[in-house]
Amino acid sequence: MVQTPPIAKPAGTKAKSVDAEASAFGTLRNLWPYIWPTNRSDLKTRVAVAMIAMVFGKAVNVLTPYLFKWSTDSLTQPNAADGVGMIAWLSIPIMLVAAYGVGRILNVGFDQMRDALFARVGQYAVRNLSNETFRHMHNLSLRFHLQRRTGGLSRIIERGTKGIESVVRHTILNAFPTLLQFIFMAIVIAYEFDFVYLLVVVVMVVVFVVFSAKVSSWRIDIRRKMNESDNDAHSKAVDSLLNFETVKYFGNEEREATRFDKSMAVYEKNAIRTWVSLAWLNFGQITVFSIGMAVCMALSARAVIDGTQTVGDFVLINALLMQLFIPLNFFGFMHREIKQGLVDLEAMFELMRQPAEVIDKTDAAPLAVSGGAVRFDNVSFHYDADRPILKGVSFEVPAGKTVAIVGPSGAGKSTISRLLFRFYDVTDGSITIDGQDLRDVQQQSLRHNIGMVPQDTVLFNDTLLYNIGYGRPDAEQSEIVEAARLAQVSDFIASLPAGFQTEVGERGLKLSGGEKQRVAIARTILKAPPILVLDEATSALDSHTEQEIQTALDEVSQNRTTVVIAHRLSTVIGADEIIVLEAGKIRERGRHADLLEQGGLYASMWDRQREASEAQERLRQAMQGDEFGFLPSHDREIEKID
Repeated sequence: MVQTPPIAKPAGTKAKSVDAEASAFGTLRNLWPYIWPTNRSDLKTRVAVAMIAMVFGKAVNVLTPYLFKWSTDSLTQPNAADGVGMIAWLSIPIMLVAAYGVGRILNVGFDQMRDALFARVGQYAVRNLSNETFRHMHNLSLRFHLQRRTGGLSRIIERGTKGIESVVRHTILNAFPTLLQFIFMAIVIAYEFDFVYLLVVVVMVVVFVVFSAKVSSWRIDIRRKMNESDNDAHSKAVDSLLNFETVKYFGNEEREATRFDKSMAVYEKNAIRTWVSLAWLNFGQITVFSIGMAVCMALSARAVIDGTQTVGDFVLINALLMQLFIPLNFFGFMHREIKQGLVDLEAMFELMRQPAEVIDKTDAAPLAVSGGAVRFDNVSFHYDADRPILKGVSFEVPAGKTVAIVGPSGAGKSTISRLLFRFYDVTDGSITIDGQDLRDVQQQSLRHNIGMVPQDTVLFNDTLLYNIGYGRPDAEQSEIVEAARLAQVSDFIASLPAGFQTEVGERGLKLSGGEKQRVAIARTILKAPPILVLDEATSALDSHTEQEIQTALDEVSQNRTTVVIAHRLSTVIGADEIIVLEAGKIRERGRHADLLEQGGLYASMWDRQREASEAQERLRQAMQGDEFGFLPSHDREIEKID
C-alpha cells in the first residue's frame, strides 16, 4: 500500500538550516528550465534584457551618492565671487542636485524595467509548475486520494503555488541584484576610504546576514506549525460543509464549530508567535546596521575634523551606507520569503515526489476494441496484504453480452469495476479486453472505451448541461438533450426555470439522489462507449422510474459489452450470466432461472428481497398513501423525485 511519507522534521536548528539552504539551491536548479525554457526564445530574450537592466540599475545606484557628495562640497566652498560669479557658482550645485534626482529616477526606472520584463518569465514558471502539480495529482492512484483530506490537499497546492512565485521572484529578482550591489558598494568604499571602513562594513554585513538567517530559521518552525494548524482547520471546515446535511441530522453544529475553533486556536497562537518573532527580527537588524553606520560615520567625522576628508566625504559614506541598507534590509525580507516559500513548497514537493501507483509502460499502445470481450483470469487483489479482497476470480463477458455480478456487501463487487478501470493493478492473474492485458495498454484509451454509472454519483458544481456534457465534451447540445431524454431526466429539466443551465450545487446537493443518478446515466449514455459498467446504476430510483431507466439501459446496452454490479436482483434477471460473489470468491454462476433452481446463495438473496418487497407493498396498501406519515424512507424518495 502506498503511504504518504511524513514530512521530516530535523532535530536541530543547524540541520534545518542546512536542509533549507540545500533545498533553496535545489529548487533554483529545478526552476531554471522554466526560467530559461529551451523552446521559448522570447522569454530568453526577456531574461537577458532584464539582467542587463539590473546591472545598469545597480551601477547607477552606486554612483548616485557621488552626486550628493559633489553637491555638498560645492555648497561648502568659500564664497569669493561677485554677484555674477555667485549665479555661475550656484549653477554647479543646482546642476549636481538635478543630476542626483535624475540618477535616482534612472535607478528606479531600471529596477522597474527589470521587474516588468521578468513578470512574464516568472508567471510562465508559476503556470507550468502549477499545471504539472495538478496533472500529477490526477496521475496518482485512487488509493492515495482516498487517504487524503480534500481540504488539506487543496490548501497545500494553493500555498505551494504561491511559494513557487515567491521563490522564483525573490531568488532571481532580489538575491542576485542584492549580491551585485554589495560587490559594487564594497569596491567604492575600498576605493574612496581606507581599509578600516571596508572592514567595518564587511563585519556589519556578515553579522546582519547571519543574524537574519538564524532568526529566520527559528521562525520557519513557527510557520510550519502555523501551516499545519491552518491545514487542519481548513480540512475540518471543508469536511463539515460537505457533510452539511449529516451535521443537521444530528444537530451537531456546535460540535463542528468547536472542532474548527480548536484548530483555529492553535493557528492563532502560532500566528501571534510569527508576528512577535518578526518584530524581534526587524529590531535586531536595525540595531546591527545602526551600530555599523555609527562607527563608519564617527570615523569620517573624525577625518573631517582632521582635514583629511571633506564634508562631502562624510555625506558620501552616509549615502553609501543608506544605499546599502535598502538591499540589506530587503535581504532579510527576501531570506524570510524564500525560506517561508520553501516551507509552503515542502508539502507540495512531497506530493510531487509521491510515485504514481499505476503507470503506463513505455511501450504501452492504445486499446484497440474490436468486440469488447472482457476476461478476468484467476484475478487476485488486496488493498492491504493481510486483507485479501478477490481470490482467484475468473469469468468472461463475451462481446455484446451482459454479465451481472451480485453478492453480499463486502464480497468485492465494486473492486471488480475499479480493477477494470485500472485504478489499481491486480495482485495476481490478469484482466484482458479483446485479448489485450490492461497493464499493456494506455490508461487514457482504456477509460475512453468504458462507460461508468457509479453507485455514489458526484456531480460538478456547475450546470446540468455541463454535467451531462461531461460524458463527451465535444457533443452538440442536441445530443445532450437526447441523452437526457433516454435517461428519463428531460421532463425534470424542462420543469426547471433555468432548464439545462440550472446549477446543481456542490457535489450536486441541489438534486435528489434519483435526479443525480439519472444525470450520471445521461452522461454515460452520451459517452456511448463499447463497454458499460453499471455499479448499482438504479439504486437511488423508485420502482416505476427504475423500470423506465432499466428499459433505457437495456436499449443502450444492446451490442455493447456490459458489466452490471447490482444489489437489487430484480435488475439483473435478463443478464446473459449472473455471477454470485461471496468473500472474494465466485460461489455460483448461471442464468436467473438456473440459480433459483439451485437453491443456493442467490436463491436465498432473491427470497429475502422478494419478501421485503411484498411486505413493503402490503404496508403501502394498508397505509392508504401514507395518511399518518409512516411510509418507509424509500417511498419518501419516490415522492421527492416525482
